[in-house]
Amino acid sequence: MTPPAIDMSSTTTATTTEDKPKNVGFRVGLGDITPNNLGQLKRLNTVLFPVVYAPGFYKDVLEVGEFAKIIYFNDVCVGAVCCRKEPAAGSATEQNLYIATLGVLAPYRRLGLGSEMLKHILEQANLPVVAGQPKIVKLYLHVQSNNEEALEFYKKHGFEVTEKCENYYPQFEVSDAFKLEKIVN
Repeated sequence: MTPPAIDMSSTTTATTTEDKPKNVGFRVGLGDITPNNLGQLKRLNTVLFPVVYAPGFYKDVLEVGEFAKIIYFNDVCVGAVCCRKEPAAGSATEQNLYIATLGVLAPYRRLGLGSEMLKHILEQANLPVVAGQPKIVKLYLHVQSNNEEALEFYKKHGFEVTEKCENYYPQFEVSDAFKLEKIVN
């Protein structure tokens, strides 16, 4: 297994179910998504999400650079985030970033791993604009309306519910979703 590309800490503070921090020695790192680990991402997504992603999704993931990452916990792949860039309505110089997936395997939740991935995406979105490249002005995503844990997570990170999308997931029993947004830059 390839070691993580970014070592975020050798000792990290974890949060227990009682939300009391304690020092725990573990390694956390973000890694690039490459053709060599794309299978890991596909497997993660089948475990984490009820949606089956088409081959085009994975092709696009390989092309967004820093906006798609795998997160490792003690060198084990336990989560990922995948985004796509979209033109902002009515602007040739601005774009939005859609968070298509952000998930962590259940046994590794509440350790700050989702927050680390989201922090990375926000930092990348806020980098100075390179000449000729559109500026990212908004991040947004959809969350199934009954996913209280995800709604709480994104609200904690400054996202706001902007719309209820009825029948957004027609294939599921709970088909409604909330659209959440965060303005950047």
